[in-house]
Amino acid sequence: MSQAIHYVSYKLKKDASIPDFLAAQTALGDEEVSKQPGFVSWQLMRAGDIWADAITFETMDDLLAFEAASSTPSELARKFYSFLNLSAAGSSFRKFEVVATR
Repeated sequence: MSQAIHYVSYKLKKDASIPDFLAAQTALGDEEVSKQPGFVSWQLMRAGDIWADAITFETMDDLLAFEAASSTPSELARKFYSFLNLSAAGSSFRKFEVVATR
């Protein structure tokens, strides 16, 4: 089976502190996301005011299990989400299956 990527793009809220946001992302990644079955990596990216997360899992089943487990956000997840403006233009949620890596 090929790897799968949970991809989300978003803007931060206008009053969001970038250092506090990065600390929340690190805590969530280190303490919860990286411990999920099949976790491979979490890339945080930025292009201007659009931020994106690409969380890679070993399989699509691992990604779907992660999404199901995330349906009730933990305290760390709520802290991370508190910085996001998911209703802004440019926000999207997608699942990708990796079909080739070079």
